[in-house]
Amino acid sequence: MQFEFDISVVLGAVITILLSLIAYFIKQLHTDFKRVERDLVEVKTTTQIIKSEFRSNFQVISQRVDFLEERVKQLEKFKI
Repeated sequence: MQFEFDISVVLGAVITILLSLIAYFIKQLHTDFKRVERDLVEVKTTTQIIKSEFRSNFQVISQRVDFLEERVKQLEKFKI
């Protein structure tokens, strides 16, 4: 048997290898995008939690300030 060098077989093998590499990198890219999307959702949730905590803390501080203002007014009335 004689080994024949057929360019179409070599070209087919090279194309197959290149397409396999492209498919592998696309799969890795897809996995990375899924990870980024999951991290983005986590950051968004954390941001919403922090915003709601700040909002509630601001309301508590506002109530305390209002209460102290009323006490100061009462004390000023009492002194006069």
